[in-house]
This record gives sequence, C-alpha cells and structure tokens, in this order.
Amino acid sequence: MTMTSAPDTAPPADGSPAPLELDAVVLGAGVAGLYQLHQLREQGLRVRAYEAGSDVGGTWYWNRYPGARFDSEGYIYQYLFSEQLYTDWSWSEKFPGQPEVEQWLRYVTERLGLREDIQFSTRIVSAHYDEDRGRWTVRTDRGDTIDTQFFVTCGGMLSAPMEALFEGQDTFRGPIFHTSRWPKEEVDLAGRRVGVVGIGATGIQVIQTIASEVEHLTVFARTPQYVLPMKNPKYGEAEQRWYKSRFDELRTTIPHTFTGFEYDFEHAWADCTPEQRQEILEEIYQDGSLKLWLASFGEMFFVEEVSEAVSEFVRDKMRARLKDQQLIDVLVPTDYGFGTHRVPLETNYLEVYHRENVELVGVKDNPIARIRPEGVELADGSVHELDVIILATGFDAGTGALTRIDVRGRGGRSLTEDWGRDIRTTMGLMVHGYPNMLTTAVPLAPSAALCNMTTCLQQQTEWITAAIRDLRERGATVIEPTEAGEEAWVAHHEEIASATLVPKTHSWYLGSNVPGKPRRLLSYIGGVGQYRQKCDEEAAAGYPAFDRR
Repeated sequence: MTMTSAPDTAPPADGSPAPLELDAVVLGAGVAGLYQLHQLREQGLRVRAYEAGSDVGGTWYWNRYPGARFDSEGYIYQYLFSEQLYTDWSWSEKFPGQPEVEQWLRYVTERLGLREDIQFSTRIVSAHYDEDRGRWTVRTDRGDTIDTQFFVTCGGMLSAPMEALFEGQDTFRGPIFHTSRWPKEEVDLAGRRVGVVGIGATGIQVIQTIASEVEHLTVFARTPQYVLPMKNPKYGEAEQRWYKSRFDELRTTIPHTFTGFEYDFEHAWADCTPEQRQEILEEIYQDGSLKLWLASFGEMFFVEEVSEAVSEFVRDKMRARLKDQQLIDVLVPTDYGFGTHRVPLETNYLEVYHRENVELVGVKDNPIARIRPEGVELADGSVHELDVIILATGFDAGTGALTRIDVRGRGGRSLTEDWGRDIRTTMGLMVHGYPNMLTTAVPLAPSAALCNMTTCLQQQTEWITAAIRDLRERGATVIEPTEAGEEAWVAHHEEIASATLVPKTHSWYLGSNVPGKPRRLLSYIGGVGQYRQKCDEEAAAGYPAFDRR
C-alpha cells in the first residue's frame, strides 16, 4: 500500500530541527504497542513506537519485583494472529514468571523485526492536536518533536504507579522501592528488616517470595483480599505439544468468552441443589487457577445471596489455612463479595503469616501516618523500625498513563482536566474532542480490568488498524467520536455496570484508590465476547458513532 504523503513542513524559524513526520505514533512497546506497531507497518504507514523503558515488555518490563508472574495461563496469554509465532515459543510452566514473560516479548519483537521502529528510554510528555491541519504534535523528554496524523496510545491499564503516598518518604534512611519500578540490579534483602505496604495481587506475590529470605518482614495490611491457591505445574515437551495442538480451538473460542480466558461460566445456580453447588465449587477450586472467579457461577456478580454463598466458601478455605483468629480478622474479607475485587492467585501466601519472622500489622483502623527516618509511624504513634520499605500500593488504573501526559485536543481542551471531571470514552477506543487519538486499555472497555489482557488488546489494536485503513480508503483524514455516540456508549456502560454488585465495592476497579478520581467502574462488564460483537457491529455499520471527514 502506498504510504500517506507527508505535509510540506518548513524548518522552524528558530533554527531547531524540523519535526519528524509520521503517519502514526504508538505510545508504548508492551503487549498492545508491539502488535499495533506491527499492524500499522503492515498497512504501509510510517510509524514509530516510543517506549519509556530501555527495552520492550511494558508491564513485564517494569514489574520485575520478587515473585512477579502470570496468573493467566501462559498458553492463552499469547498473540493468536500467527500460528507459527504461537507454536515456535514454548512455556516452561503453566503460570510463567516475569523473566520468561519478558523473554517472550523480546522473542516477538525479534521475530517481527520491530526493534528498528521503536525508540527506547523515551517518554512522551505532550501530544497536542492541531485542528487546522488535522494532525498531532507529539513531544518527548529527549527533545523530539513528531508531526503525526494518528496518535495511538498503548500505555497500559496499570502503568501509572501510586508512589508518593506518605508524608516523609524522602526522609527514610534506607531504600524505598515501588514494585512497578523495581531495579534491574539484584536487590539483596537477606538479613534486612523489610516492610511491605499493601496486600493486593502484587503485594501477595512479593510477601510469599521474600518471607523466607529476610530477617524480619512487617506487612502493613489495609484491605483484605480473597485469595485462591495457584497450581503451577512445569511444562515439558508433552504439555507443550498439548497446548500448541489447540491453537485453532483457542483462537476460535478465547475471543468470545466472557473474560477472554479459555473457560467460561458453565453452571446456573438455580439449576443446582445445595450439594451440587458445593461439589462444583470444590471441583473448580482444586483447579488452582482463576476459574472459580471467571467460570463458576456468574450469578455471584448480580445476586447478593449467590455472592455471599460463594464468598463464604472462599472464606472457609482461607480460615482453615490461617487458623489464628487475629490473622483471620485482618486477612479474610467480610464487607465485600468475592470477585468484585481483583482475585489474586497465591502459593502458600497465607502460611507465611505463621512464620516467626513475619509480623502482620492491620492499618485499616490505625493507618500509616508518615514515614520516618527509622521506619513507618502509624496514627497511634507507634513506629515500626525498618531497613527497606516496599510499596505495593497500586496504580492510577486505566486513566493514569494518559493523564500524566499533557494531552490536548480540539480547542486546547485537556484530557487530564476532562477525565478529572468525568471519565468518558467511546468504547474505550476514542474520546470525543480528541480526533485521531485512538486508545487501548483505557476506561469503558474490558481491557481496563475485566479481561485476559492479550485477548482484549489484540482485539482493540485490530479494530484500530481496520478503522485507520477504512478511513484512508474512504479518502478521509480525521476520525472522531460524536458527542451523541459517546453519550450512548457511556449510558450503555452504566446500565450494565449498575445491574451488578461490582460498583458497590471500593477498589481500584472504580478508581477508589486515587484521591479525587471520579467514581466510575473503569472496565466494561458486559463481557469480552459482547464487547467484541459491538465493536464489530460499529465498524460493519460504517462507524455511526464516529464522524469521519
């Protein structure tokens, strides 16, 4: 396909270099960014990806903390557009660890020859839309200026960490690490007094991994989590042949399930006796995966009675392992339903708290007041002396990757200010007022939380690629959601969300962890298959929710 001709741009009057002219800029070189770069290059566009890290990987580049690993099965957390790309890679276990995942993404990069079109160690700091020219001016922290028709964001849903949370962090005498900014160099924790703040999915992986290494571990726990034990068998040649032989099956089924995993909800609560329900829950629990959350009884998301029954099943499992009532009081949830938070998988995590060198500190009613040079001070004035602090304090999910950039659309409107008032998108693919900015892993799409990420990111980047191709074939240069189209999607999103129990829970799913963030369920909860169908219908109907000119 012939490349789009570049506009005639003279060098700036101040003598600085002329902007680099591209058809598309891709923000990020993680799972979405790599595939998006590949597709737009195949279409013949002049495109470059800009990545803040020194190599590819996105989430799997930044999150290299102790114990980081998949809790999606490796063989479904893969690209499904090429059977050869899929089958030429072999996972060593069911839920691979971070080093292997990062290696897989480097394998993809080399096989597709993408590295030459990625600029690393470069952070995009601003993107401003020029209405007169219908193009974006993108600037980086290295002084680059890029003039581009399309700005495609693949910054990830969990890439903006909540770091500076406590007064006095800069006074601490030892190192403070945020899990998502863990150094590449080995961190020796042996013989150290270590504090971990946070017991979400990341905190759990860190805690269960380092407890046996450190002299003393202090865990500061605020919100208890339902947890499920992970069963992680090693994969040899037989297991690898098994999953590779299923490529066509997986490619056909995964994109159409409720959550983008290989399994789906199979059982109806009302059709089962109490004994059958218990038997089903026990059987699925023994699978050692996220199946209890994503493929047991879908009614748990809608019906209080079912939610409570499934929640109590998981509580019983946790209590039996913890035994100690004080631990149970801090670690077992009672005020929200199973599955309305992110459900972590773990390996002997609860047993860690029985170790003599591990101390659990509940901070729900006695919160952290400040960080002192010697450690962590709580509201009651008590101080826990530490050598190292690890912050597993989460992210500004869904929106943070873009609101931390100066993104300005028509009339100079600011995305940070717009989303600071109300979080709105059109299908999670574009935002009204920001022409030619196409988005992945932002709010109001499943990829903002409730999806196996590779499944949803593949679908979104493929939709974006097709939308750009259709626009160019039509002879148009600009695409933007209409105000009415966006309003209709927001209303549809809210109608589905409000029918579930999820918005009743305070969690990062609703932005509750970010002070001042507008409250809205970030992720589309209508199901991955239904979302895909609606996106396909939009394209097949000629993009009625979008203005193309």
